[in-house]
Amino acid sequence: MATHLKDMELNSILSSIKEDLRLFDQKLKENLDSDSALISKVASHLVNRKGKRLRPAMVFLSHGGCSSSEANSASNPQVMNVALAIEFIHTATLLHDDVIDQSKVRRGQVSVNHKWNNLVSVLMGDFLLAKSLRLIVETKSPSLLSTISRATENLSIGEMNEVQESHNFDLDEQTYLRIISEKTASLFTASCESGAVAAGATETVRGSLKEYGQNLGMAFQITDDLLDWVGESKKTGKGLGNDLKEGKITLPLIHTLRECGARPREEILKLLENDFNRKDFDDILSRIKGNGGVQYAREKACAFGDKALSYLSQLGDSEYKKALQDLVGFVIERER
Repeated sequence: MATHLKDMELNSILSSIKEDLRLFDQKLKENLDSDSALISKVASHLVNRKGKRLRPAMVFLSHGGCSSSEANSASNPQVMNVALAIEFIHTATLLHDDVIDQSKVRRGQVSVNHKWNNLVSVLMGDFLLAKSLRLIVETKSPSLLSTISRATENLSIGEMNEVQESHNFDLDEQTYLRIISEKTASLFTASCESGAVAAGATETVRGSLKEYGQNLGMAFQITDDLLDWVGESKKTGKGLGNDLKEGKITLPLIHTLRECGARPREEILKLLENDFNRKDFDDILSRIKGNGGVQYAREKACAFGDKALSYLSQLGDSEYKKALQDLVGFVIERER
């Protein structure tokens, strides 16, 4: 992996679109304004737990990297609508995920389902999905509508397939990669492709940014899954082993169960099939480290990161291209 940016702040990487993101936050609040007092309260709670805004940032950076205009990408109504729609889709899936997982915390603060209830969380997710549809229709671009609706469909398929494979300790790497491609990389892909579409980029450039987003999304999710094993709870905002408790089988464990041999595999499965406690988790983690599961997942994330970087060669040099390159390092080296 050529880029090492563990200590670099995301704000520094995204400095070229600082104004775009400021306008984005402003428009986000405007679009969440509602006559419903409850929607307004939940919206205020969501805005306060501001995330990394990676997906809208990729829309702005991709558009900036393809555009001949020096105007802010966010000043283009099409681009802003796309960025908002993708963020709303992403947030809706998190709201629904929190209900499924019975999560009490999201991004370091109380989740909507815990602060209110499951019904409010589900309905707020539905509201955001409806908002996203309206925003995309307003672009009057069949190409943008097709790109984002396809990504949303793939995301839903990925979520369903993940549920189907829950607690399946025979899950193979190829199936795992297909699931994360659908459930995570699909929105990364749509973000980058949409920015290029709105900029009127050639099919070649559009295809390259689509592949960049796909591979960045894969690197992002593998790193995210890895943090559930070796992250710091204070930084990730959730306890270690949450994915495993919820039955999500991820790459470090898949690799270990494949490589460790029959008897150690049987011992690990015995720990997993019980309602494992902290001691069991530490034992499983020790075995995963010993069998190279953590290192394997890191190397896989880096390989996807390198592949993402290779697709940026189609873009001319600019501050936006540099940010897209630096984003790869951030995604892989991040601690939350």
